[in-house]
Amino acid sequence: MARCVRGCCCVLVLLLVALGITAAVVFLRNRNGGGGGGDRPVPGSVDHKYAEALAVALQFFQVQKSGKLVKNQIPWRGDSAVDDGQEAGLDLSRGMYDAGDHIKFGFPLAFTATMLSWSVLEYGGAMEAAKQRDSALDALRWIMDYLVNAHPADDVLYIQVGDPEADHKCWERPETMSEKRPLTKITANSPGSDVAAETAAAMAAASLVYKPIDAPYSSSLLGHAQQLFAFADRHRAAYTRTFPELAKYYNSTTYQDELLWASGWLFHATGNGSYLAYATGKNGEDFADLGNPRYFSWDDKRPGTQVLLSRVSFFASQGAGVADDNEGGLESYKQTADAVMCILLPDSETAAFRTEGGLLYVAEWNSLQHPVASAFLAAVYGDYMLTSGKTELTCGGQSFSPDDLRKFAQSQADYVLGDNPMKLSYLVGYGDSYPQRVHHRGASIPADVNTGCGGQQWLESPDTNPNVATGALVGGPFKNDSFVDERQNVMQNEATTYNSALIVGLLSGLLTTSSVAQSLSS
Repeated sequence: MARCVRGCCCVLVLLLVALGITAAVVFLRNRNGGGGGGDRPVPGSVDHKYAEALAVALQFFQVQKSGKLVKNQIPWRGDSAVDDGQEAGLDLSRGMYDAGDHIKFGFPLAFTATMLSWSVLEYGGAMEAAKQRDSALDALRWIMDYLVNAHPADDVLYIQVGDPEADHKCWERPETMSEKRPLTKITANSPGSDVAAETAAAMAAASLVYKPIDAPYSSSLLGHAQQLFAFADRHRAAYTRTFPELAKYYNSTTYQDELLWASGWLFHATGNGSYLAYATGKNGEDFADLGNPRYFSWDDKRPGTQVLLSRVSFFASQGAGVADDNEGGLESYKQTADAVMCILLPDSETAAFRTEGGLLYVAEWNSLQHPVASAFLAAVYGDYMLTSGKTELTCGGQSFSPDDLRKFAQSQADYVLGDNPMKLSYLVGYGDSYPQRVHHRGASIPADVNTGCGGQQWLESPDTNPNVATGALVGGPFKNDSFVDERQNVMQNEATTYNSALIVGLLSGLLTTSSVAQSLSS
């Protein structure tokens, strides 16, 4: 698992009535066919390289599934953790394992769901053209069913299944694990605003996905989202302050960014202007760190929120205006999103560091998380620019275009897929050369072996994994573009479920050879 890394059916215009003021927030349903990917074809041919990679990446969600499997596609996987949640009278058997371990960490898992939803909302039509939308929806539903069950009361959310200390001492297949699976929950007395708000964001985003294809489910998700956001805002605290023993796994730096992220998604999902006012008013001033570009990750949602709320600024002219009280705050969000894009562009005077091989490099542990997340934001932002007709981005005295953002996004995707000094695909199962010893319990142990807790010989073996963790996006290279394919090299060779959601989003944004957004204006 990742340690302490800082790291929405065709509708032409969605009119949102908010506090008597109509705000245009267009999730461009006509661009992707709506939440499920709809009936309008995506212009341009599908890029087969990215389509093939997307098909591979989506398989990792099948690898990571917990519970009683339905139409299992992974021959070496079987039912597991079917009793999760029973001690609380809940069915928490679904959901997904975090990484190479068997813990269900609610914080990164909810982020995984939010990012899957955002990807489908923006690029569902492209996914459909590549025949991959159903796979994305399958993965999303498996997570959302779990998250719904994990929220049995307004102010109660189960945020973890399993004991990470005990789990990390065992090397075994999930199908044969017999250790106790304790539950961790947040309540009014033991709060966790970050994980509650991230789960609210996931619920709100997914409600948009399911609105055109399963209205009752969508309505249920939205209800959970509103309850969880109110819970998170009312009882403010970081979950790793409430449970400090969890800080060494997914340490939340602050809960403030998740509150803004959730309010942004709830605004898009409900049209309720109070959520926009929440993000653009005093909370935005206090929490958003506006003016300072950052890197997007499971821990820092500010860049994602800035891009998400920039939608309102980009598309406000397509319909009605934005409330005057929100304009200043929204402009600050967009200006900061601009600044984020400027640090991503390699020819910008504010360009961030990248390796000799061209990878945006932010952190040593799980080094691919930030460049992939950033590249997804760049692809989305460039499409917003094209669709709105605002096609110039100014970085200091320099001007850049949507095409520049797309080229950056492609460069990061191509690096991941093998265009790098190691000539290695970091997406397991894609290409001719990829990591063979991924740090993953199930992949490393033959399917017919029951090791109990003590399968250390499989962890320590120099042999290649007997099972391929298809779709795993491993941690990635070091600063000098090097990579060591050893199973115990957790820093570089462990895959995470949220990494897969990020690469799915990026690849979906690059599927069409001509920009989906640009084609809408033709």
